[in-house]
Amino acid sequence: MTQEELFKNLIAHAKEYGFIFPSSEIYDGLSAVYDYGQMGVELKNNIKKYWWDAMVRLNENIVGIDSAIFMHPKIWEASGHVGAFNDPLIDNKDSKKRYRADVLLEDYIAKLEEKIEKEVAKGRKKFGDSFNEEQFLATNPNVLRNRTKIDNVRERMVKALNDNDLKALRDLIVECEIACPISGTKNWTDVRQFNLMFSTQVGSVSDDAGLIYLRPETAQGIFVNYLNVQKTGRMKIPFGIAQIGKAFRNEIVARQFIFRMREFEQMEMQFFVRPGEEMKWYAMWKEKRLQWHKALGLGDGKYRFHDHEKLAHYANAACDIEFEFPFGFKELEGVHSRTNFDLSNHQKFSGKKLQYFDPETNESYVPYVIETSIGLDRCFLAVLSAAYHEEKLADGEERVVLRIPPVLAPVKVAVLPLVKKDGLPEKAREILGSLKYEFNCQYDEKDSIGKRYRRQDAIGTPYCVTIDHDTLKDNCVTIRDRDTMEQERVSVDRLKDIIEEKVSFKNILKKL
Repeated sequence: MTQEELFKNLIAHAKEYGFIFPSSEIYDGLSAVYDYGQMGVELKNNIKKYWWDAMVRLNENIVGIDSAIFMHPKIWEASGHVGAFNDPLIDNKDSKKRYRADVLLEDYIAKLEEKIEKEVAKGRKKFGDSFNEEQFLATNPNVLRNRTKIDNVRERMVKALNDNDLKALRDLIVECEIACPISGTKNWTDVRQFNLMFSTQVGSVSDDAGLIYLRPETAQGIFVNYLNVQKTGRMKIPFGIAQIGKAFRNEIVARQFIFRMREFEQMEMQFFVRPGEEMKWYAMWKEKRLQWHKALGLGDGKYRFHDHEKLAHYANAACDIEFEFPFGFKELEGVHSRTNFDLSNHQKFSGKKLQYFDPETNESYVPYVIETSIGLDRCFLAVLSAAYHEEKLADGEERVVLRIPPVLAPVKVAVLPLVKKDGLPEKAREILGSLKYEFNCQYDEKDSIGKRYRRQDAIGTPYCVTIDHDTLKDNCVTIRDRDTMEQERVSVDRLKDIIEEKVSFKNILKKL
């Protein structure tokens, strides 16, 4: 099964088991907008809690806020979004489909990298244990030819983006003979810039005076509240402000399920530091954020850093933490050194002084900022795609299991009476009543016990507790582990401690 087929199965599974639904589905849906179902909202909230606790609870010098989605329109002028928040847009004249020019080129580069991977796989198969991958990559003519192409296309793309040379971008697409995936033709329009912000009107007056924007990021809400937080919280540099909230971008190409959407959620933290010390803190937050991801146990090899070659207008250093999704390594989180661009511009546009008086150096300055910004929806997709497994069991049966990290699992424990009679449902309800104050539980008495186990595997429940006739005599139950499918007979009195050991946030936070 290819990764593309596996990804399609994952999307279907997410809908079937109540994780993600297409928005407005009874009206044929709305492109690139999704709703989180009963399982999805639990997983999403657990990811939020893990991020918030790691950021705010574990760091004495980081506090949280919740700023409004609607903000004064001058904020987006000061931040550069009105003038510079653009993507290069290109249309195929035959399919009438619209694409981001840089994404077309990145996909072309990805295909060349796939060719290299296939060459390596053939070499490994041919030479077996004696295969020297490093030497193969340095000498194989097909690998070298594709590597030269990749370097050339990437260098020219970055230069064109940095120079805002839209003609050079189109020329490169034509030269690479990139075809529209829908029409199969190479009949492209010119490349033009497209501003990603959604605009709307506030109040009853329909003119420019009432024009405002839906925020394209949550960061500016932090910057304009920086002084309020610093003064009321008596915060000393270095300190951070964290926020989780919705953002909106009118994406040219919203695709790959919930990876790129028009309405999404961000988890951002802005860390304010002394000018000149920003690179020290930038390096620290890069490693700290990677550690947060790896603590989930999705696989260390699924993460890598990617340094930005084209820097945003506010940054002097930037990198992505990329994750290996089913469609390849893509950005999961960004870590940026934003300099003092934002605060300086807000000081200039608002006329309000946003400087910090440092009692240690006895001077006033506009702080520099290190940003960590992760897409909650992308984190959700990373967890789901890493967790999804289609397994063939020893007895010939098959199961689909979500190996979601137990701390994030939507349901922690399922309580299952073996049969719907003989007092077992009553005993099961009694056990459920003792557990539901500690864990999100689910009660299920329909179908055979095997089918119920499969349903719980499919939503990622770490533990199933089965109540049988012996339970009424010895007050013991059978507890089943999702991943190993091993079953153990334990006392009801031990249940809470056993489950707590596996699903507690405390254990994962101690790894950080």
